[in-house]
Amino acid sequence: MLLEFTKMNGAGNDFILLDNRAGKLRLTPEQVVRLCHRQRGIGADGLISLIPSPTTAADWAWDFYNNDGSLADMCGNGARCFARFISRLTGSDRDLTFATGAGIIKASFQGERVTVSLTKPHGLRLHESVGLSVGDQTIHSVNTGVPHAVMFVPDADQAMVQQLGQEIRRHTHFAPKGTNVNFVQRLPEGGIRVRTYERGVEGETLACGTGVTASALISATVHHLTSPVRVQVQGGDHLEVAFQNENGNFTDVRLTGPADFVFTGRIEL
Repeated sequence: MLLEFTKMNGAGNDFILLDNRAGKLRLTPEQVVRLCHRQRGIGADGLISLIPSPTTAADWAWDFYNNDGSLADMCGNGARCFARFISRLTGSDRDLTFATGAGIIKASFQGERVTVSLTKPHGLRLHESVGLSVGDQTIHSVNTGVPHAVMFVPDADQAMVQQLGQEIRRHTHFAPKGTNVNFVQRLPEGGIRVRTYERGVEGETLACGTGVTASALISATVHHLTSPVRVQVQGGDHLEVAFQNENGNFTDVRLTGPADFVFTGRIEL
């Protein structure tokens, strides 16, 4: 079977997009892993399948897979790419909504940049001491569609992303499902720089939209940054997180950034 696909990236976070509006495609985790493999497949951090919405409250819906074949509820960079993919398929640049495991997401378009309105964050935990191999560290956490831990570092270039990211991701403090891990540096001009170890990818990615959002919200709480927060990611792009903040109660959270088409093709499934 030949599978038609579109490859996209959002600030360096790359995805395989599939049109499954007819509902005939049933991917196994093994097939997702092979398609996302960077040597034996297309190569991607994740795979997103467009499916009809199960509810009249949303225009569309997705099945989102990490590149290890596991399902994920939400992905901010993937959401922007998914929205542009729908826009190209339908020939419309009007605002749209789609259902995810984390809730219904709204997307709007500003040329090649997309803004997605995220679901309400929850589970904010601040200033927790977590014992690591390098000693006790202060870690903050919040769920922005998926769980994220945030650790402030003086220099993101020197952050032990792979070693500590893997350790924190599977730490008993975040059991049973684990967490994504963000290493955040405050920048002199008022923004932040973020490097992310992603659960499901099991390594650092060039960007993580929900991680950027979690980092911005926690920075607003701990370091009193105001909306919008400008965020530099490892891929070199800048994202923007806007929100309403009333004493740590965040609402109207919006993530804006690029969503770029890379190429289209066919692959034997």
